[in-house]
Amino acid sequence: MSESDVRAYLRPGAFIDSDAPRIREFADRVAGGETDDVKKAVRLYYAVRDGIVYTPYCDYRTPETFRASAVLERGSGFCVGKAAVLTAAARAAGVPARPGFADVKNHLTTPRLRALMKGTDVFYFHGYVELYLEGRWVKATPAFDLALCDKFGVHPLEFDGSTDSLFHEYDRSGRRHMEYVLDRGASTDVPVAEIVEIFARYYPGLTVQAASAPPTTFRTEAEGR
Repeated sequence: MSESDVRAYLRPGAFIDSDAPRIREFADRVAGGETDDVKKAVRLYYAVRDGIVYTPYCDYRTPETFRASAVLERGSGFCVGKAAVLTAAARAAGVPARPGFADVKNHLTTPRLRALMKGTDVFYFHGYVELYLEGRWVKATPAFDLALCDKFGVHPLEFDGSTDSLFHEYDRSGRRHMEYVLDRGASTDVPVAEIVEIFARYYPGLTVQAASAPPTTFRTEAEGR
């Protein structure tokens, strides 16, 4: 990939709004003063992973669920929203980044979420991030915060800036956890219209009912499984 192609992943987008004041302030606070891109990326990864509560109960009908600055302001979001924050913050810090998407099968979801998803454990358009570090793209998955991982008994995903950070196949006790079904690849910005259409088709209950749940609801459900 040419330098000009890589630099395209430094520009702001409608949802990867790396030029938003809130995003720029966050990036500067977390990674400001650091000159090494790998160290910047690692700092931003952990700030997003643990600083933003993961919740699948979002209003998927509003664009603000997918916009990085809005997710950061709210302090909670699902995997795509959190990936948008990390991507935008990395760009604001001068690290080329892009959101990536995959279909995954989560074997350890909660009964309520499974019911709202019409009984399926396949999550379409799971969001992750690709960061351009030391001449190559490295995957990072900031979705599940440390507190949620503790409730579910799964391994938190670490990131060192050189090894792909992807969901573990098994949890701490050896149960099946996450299975990658389809890699949809990376995009310049979040393909919101496509995601909303897929969610409305396959998860109508989640799309309609999820918006009213507090951000920590999923964490509470994990305790009672």
